[in-house]
Amino acid sequence: MSFSFRDTLLPVFTLVLISAHAGAAPKSPVPPSQAGAQVTELANGLDHPWSLAFLPDNQGALITERSGQLRLWKPDGGLSSPLKGVPRVWGSGQAGLWDVRLSPDFASNRRVYLTFSQPGEKGEPHAALGYGTLSADNKTLSNFKVIFIQQPALQSGINLGGRMAFDDKGNIYLSTGDNNQRINAQHLNQLQGKILRLTPEGGIPQDNPFVHDKNAKPEIWTYGNRNPQGLAINPWSGALWETEHGPRGGDEVNLPQPGKNYGWPLATFGINYSGQPIPEAKGTTLAGAEDPIYYWEVSPALSGMAFYNAQTFPQWKNSLFVGALAGESLIRLTLDGDTVTHEERLLSDRKERIREVQIGSDGFVYVLTDESDGKLLKIAPQS
Repeated sequence: MSFSFRDTLLPVFTLVLISAHAGAAPKSPVPPSQAGAQVTELANGLDHPWSLAFLPDNQGALITERSGQLRLWKPDGGLSSPLKGVPRVWGSGQAGLWDVRLSPDFASNRRVYLTFSQPGEKGEPHAALGYGTLSADNKTLSNFKVIFIQQPALQSGINLGGRMAFDDKGNIYLSTGDNNQRINAQHLNQLQGKILRLTPEGGIPQDNPFVHDKNAKPEIWTYGNRNPQGLAINPWSGALWETEHGPRGGDEVNLPQPGKNYGWPLATFGINYSGQPIPEAKGTTLAGAEDPIYYWEVSPALSGMAFYNAQTFPQWKNSLFVGALAGESLIRLTLDGDTVTHEERLLSDRKERIREVQIGSDGFVYVLTDESDGKLLKIAPQS
């Protein structure tokens, strides 16, 4: 029996491979605790919502649906009809419309960036990144421009990445999954299984780590990544953080640094869905590769992530919130610098897959549930 879609699996207990390589061991996970939360349902009826971006001045939030719609949710008006001007997507499995992020200069250029799977000239799918200009009435994306198309075409609708984050120069970090072509994550002449760094127009920043290596793709920032499903900038350090799907076990939190190898598929804490070892794996660590700062032996199936940098709820100070799909929970990790000191599970009683996490300007945590009747939820700690 085989499994096709990584983030549809229920959590299962896994065997952990014993490392055959020297190197510093990553920090072991701390036992999770359960916690209550106050939940307000703000919207429902969304078709597998994937991403959430708040507009300024309390105008609401843009929400992507994997099937290809971009909607606006307003606090006083609910969900809008689909916005016009959104590109057509290729939908299959995990493929479709993914991330939505506002340009750092949104106040002046009103750019909205989207990642999605795009049908090519012959109908073949490609991962793509582009932007359009949001109209003043928030109803239309005009002049949508595709600025990056991943080559070669996708082989299937699994392990696709698709997250974005902006650095302090306005450059774009973009995650790509291995697309079930595992060893390509290690090949610098391939874009699968990487985090890329692009200019706001899709060009190559000249300080990228491989920009002068004729044997490497100049877009690459890191490699050896399986399926990065969360990217966020740590507000206290300014560093990029990433959450990554493992296979059956081995989900990770990483600090992606330029030019570094994160091991997949040569190093992993997971095994294959069949119960057998990953064929290419050499152990849990790999000489010359970076270890995760935190990992799970039982996969929650990690999704979006957000740092809590608000003053509204002091008990959530220094927290990283991560969505869990198969784990059907919102995970709160307490941080001491780059060390995870505590793990807490919220929303587990709701039995809903959490796809996206964002922090509102009001200091509440907002999540999207990945369901055919997906919801937008507002979260506060239990009083």
